[in-house]
Amino acid sequence: MPAYVVSDIEVTDPVKYEDYKRLAQDSIAQYGGKYLTRGGATTVMEGAWSPPRVVILEFPTVAQAKTWYTSPEYTKAIAARAGASNAKILIVEGLPPR
Repeated sequence: MPAYVVSDIEVTDPVKYEDYKRLAQDSIAQYGGKYLTRGGATTVMEGAWSPPRVVILEFPTVAQAKTWYTSPEYTKAIAARAGASNAKILIVEGLPPR
């Protein structure tokens, strides 16, 4: 089943965040992931959730998403993100193909 990585990100240093984006993008592709959305406009329909930036990734499985997240390549990206943003990230299992 597919897995989705959902990130709610507040960028605090846009210049430094560019390094993170480059490293993250390369690692995502290397581990079989792809962007579904990357910081597009959001519209709050209910509740008070108003994330400044939303990124959604798709991976073939939860295991693959976790392997990417703990990989040496993405660990470098996380280090580059330190001081450049505040993030809330989760992995959610998708539905089986119909």
